[in-house]
Amino acid sequence: MSNQATAITNGRIGFLGAGSIVEAMLSGILKKGLIQAERMTVTNRNNLERLEELATAYGVSTSTDKFDVARTSDILILAIKPKDAGEALMELRGKVSPHQLIISVVAGVSTSLIGEWLGVDCPIIRTMPNTSSAVGLSATGMSANAFVQPEQLTLATRLFEAIGTVYEVAEEELDIITGLSGSGPAYIYYLVEAMMGAGATAGLDREMARQLTLQTVIGAATMLLETRAEPALLRKQVTSPGGTTQAGLAVLESYQFQEAVTAAILRATERSREMGAEYR
Repeated sequence: MSNQATAITNGRIGFLGAGSIVEAMLSGILKKGLIQAERMTVTNRNNLERLEELATAYGVSTSTDKFDVARTSDILILAIKPKDAGEALMELRGKVSPHQLIISVVAGVSTSLIGEWLGVDCPIIRTMPNTSSAVGLSATGMSANAFVQPEQLTLATRLFEAIGTVYEVAEEELDIITGLSGSGPAYIYYLVEAMMGAGATAGLDREMARQLTLQTVIGAATMLLETRAEPALLRKQVTSPGGTTQAGLAVLESYQFQEAVTAAILRATERSREMGAEYR
């Protein structure tokens, strides 16, 4: 543990990208005290205003020189858009050493392709967090290539535990995780939109409909977590024959609700795989 703590405290972390996931990580890492702010450097392509925002909010270093950030970072976190990844990483050829740890949050891009673009055999960890990282509740899938040492995987896990829960999986499962939990918050938000709208349509004040919907979602998720019961069992427990819940569920079944959700997740999974193929 002392070696891990030293690596986090004395190393340098560079972020290639300055979006919402990066901000969530900065906030979580600093709250956990994993590394001093000045040991983290953020760079992006050309948004100086965004870099200034992060420097002011978190006290981190910023740079417009991604080559310098790549050279000087013990851990380089790739948080760029998938469509920009190939060009950006090929530009870093010769700037990354075999001893640096590369951590990617780029959807659909494999560790092998990242290594190919960088032109170096180095430890690469691919992750898939979700937007709930902003409130420290991300569900993050993580997979490592063959060059990653156990202590590096532990270090990466600690970094992402600063924004939620981490699950180590085989890399081929990350596309499924992208479709399920990576895109998952949007499915929940879509459901919440519908529930809020229905409450308002039925006559509730919209703010009241919002509060009731959110508390219902929180309560249901907490029940699942704390009881560890199967969702089908909990659903049956609140569904009285001939009652209101049964009437509502019958409508959802008529619209093939479960089939639609399954199809959405499978399509998002497929799209993640397609994106990976597109960048080859």
